[in-house]
Amino acid sequence: MQRVAFLLRLKPGTGPEYDRAHAAVWPDMLALLKRAGISEYSIFRRDELLFLYMHIEGDFDAVWDKIDPDPVNIRWQQAMSAYFLPKQEAREGERFPMMQEVFYLP
Repeated sequence: MQRVAFLLRLKPGTGPEYDRAHAAVWPDMLALLKRAGISEYSIFRRDELLFLYMHIEGDFDAVWDKIDPDPVNIRWQQAMSAYFLPKQEAREGERFPMMQEVFYLP
């Protein structure tokens, strides 16, 4: 099981709407995430900064390759696009601005 974390940024002022959307994530989207191998998924927000943390079964990119083309995900991403800044701080070859784990206390 791989633990991964990354950052995303919201458009200014969209945090409360984003929170409401995530208080009622579609059941079919939750099922897709679990089928793809994601568990222990948390999103933390401070103003417009999001910190996302999850457990991944297998390779992160392989799991995301399963999620990306799914029609449920495509609809979810279209709905969420209203909240996200168009340019995120991902480095070359990254899907998201990934965090490097430097400490873990099991």
